[in-house]
Amino acid sequence: MAAPLELSCWGGGWGLPSVHSESLVVMAYAKFSGAPLKVNVIDNTWRGSRGDVPILTTEDNIVSQPAKILNFLRKQKYNADYELSAKQGADTLAYIALLEEKLLPAVLHTFWVESDNYFTVTKPWFASQIPFPLSLILPGRMSRGALNRILLTRGQPPLYHLREVEAQIYRDAKECLNLLSNRLGTSQFFFGNTPSTLDAYVFGFLAPLYKVRFPKIQLQEHLKQLSNLCRFCDDILSSYFRISLGAFSCVNRYQQQIDFGEVHSHDSTTRKLIASEWRHLSSWTRYGRCKSAETHTTCK
Repeated sequence: MAAPLELSCWGGGWGLPSVHSESLVVMAYAKFSGAPLKVNVIDNTWRGSRGDVPILTTEDNIVSQPAKILNFLRKQKYNADYELSAKQGADTLAYIALLEEKLLPAVLHTFWVESDNYFTVTKPWFASQIPFPLSLILPGRMSRGALNRILLTRGQPPLYHLREVEAQIYRDAKECLNLLSNRLGTSQFFFGNTPSTLDAYVFGFLAPLYKVRFPKIQLQEHLKQLSNLCRFCDDILSSYFRISLGAFSCVNRYQQQIDFGEVHSHDSTTRKLIASEWRHLSSWTRYGRCKSAETHTTCK
């Protein structure tokens, strides 16, 4: 009997099985390849101090990161790409690299850096899924991680200023969406009638951007103009996840009130973690001042 495969991931909302792109990539690939995953949604029992999910757990292995999880599943003979030619395999790698370089920074910015989206949608939703005091800590840590990831890859000369970086990543993302739309055309999937790894990645990156209700919808508006990509997401949801698009309410339903009176004590690790996060608040506030400045001068 095969060892059980358990996937820890962020849960769903807005008609999605997960609102987290990397979790969706793995969930979609498992559906496409027939891998029998037991999905454990992160909830108020979560004790991890970082948002490093999805995580695949077996009797002998713990695997994180989508690419590594998909490789592990292939070694277990759950392969969604067995019908692809060598050229199609090479195209898959090229398009995944394109997604990670051109689209992912804008997705991260939309969810985690754009202040209106973060404070009204992203932060309340993720905080509602995890226990106190992590609900105070982890969303901010994930937001800073997203910002650092964007600046690490895109905040280089000649893009010295935050506004320039933001403008460039959205231009690149829109170009990437246009390329994906042209590549998909009228086909059901990117390589014909059978979904593959590339379809899992595209679905994982696009579906949250397509479905989550944000106040700032610059990239979402562009995506919704590309009807074949929207149809692609809807078809996968209805065929492989069978989730009613009206089954989930808006983010306010997930918000929870934190009763500080219920918290009597914390262990030393938690106290240190909270203290560490408070020290980072000043740098996050400084970023907000820089972002709202009218000039392109560097904040000091």
